Amino acid sequence: MKQSKHRSPFLDQALVVDAPEQRVLRTFRQYLMTPGKMLCFSGPDLAKKKAVLEQMCERELLWREEFAGAYSLTPTGFSAMKSLK
Repeated sequence: MKQSKHRSPFLDQALVVDAPEQRVLRTFRQYLMTPGKMLCFSGPDLAKKKAVLEQMCERELLWREEFAGAYSLTPTGFSAMKSLK
């Protein structure tokens, strides 16, 4: 099979996830979340993590769900979560 000369630029780039994002991804991993499965944050936990959750949505690691405080992993976010040590 012939290899394509065109590769996605994302295949050659390591996704850099900062410490606050890693903490959020570990929360998703704790609950064995997969892409598209909703996880709800509430109360002080939501208030504490709101900025990083929104940052992760902008980076397309998470999707914001319609339910208040609910987020789900994108396929990219799921890959980042799996790569955590």
